Amino acid sequence: MIRVLVVDDHPVVRGGLVGWLAAQEDLDVVGEAADGLEALAQVAATAPDVVLMDLRMPRMDGVTAIERLAASHPGVRVLVLTTYDTDADIVRAVAAGATGYLLKDAPLPQLADAVRAAARGETVLAPPVAARLVSRMRAPVVEEPTARELEVLAGVARGLTNADIGRELFIGEATVKTHLLRLFAKLGVDDRTRAVMVAVERGLLPRPGG
Repeated sequence: MIRVLVVDDHPVVRGGLVGWLAAQEDLDVVGEAADGLEALAQVAATAPDVVLMDLRMPRMDGVTAIERLAASHPGVRVLVLTTYDTDADIVRAVAAGATGYLLKDAPLPQLADAVRAAARGETVLAPPVAARLVSRMRAPVVEEPTARELEVLAGVARGLTNADIGRELFIGEATVKTHLLRLFAKLGVDDRTRAVMVAVERGLLPRPGG
């Protein structure tokens, strides 16, 4: 038998989940909770294998509860069940230690299978959630120029030499060159003129006369 704790702040939703899961021959609903604080107490009292966790709840939200459970009961699997599928919600929950992330429009048989999979230690993600995570992982990480690098580039835009920029910013000429090389890499360019053009296009530097 897989021991399950259901955590949701809406009594009707919670009751429906408890009724469906309890009807499964291999699932035993050992408790329910209306918020993160109750969930922590119930986990300590009932020792579930899987916690079905809503995210947005009063007193203590789901992510905070997941973090606490990961520290105090690392063997308990937490399966998020929520209506929210924003990148921020998904990443926070997974980073906190959630085993899976499902949306509340999931068919009930799929939900029961997800609980079983979570109990086996498998990662369970709703298709839209998986697609969002994959897109996020594939998106190139754009490293933004630092404030100092932009000060150097602003000097370049004004037609100053490296030596002039160094004197104005009280740094050595070699340091100016280092800042420019890092800027070139971040902006994907290989010369000073193009660096200024790209920075202006991206709104990092004001347009000439602007």
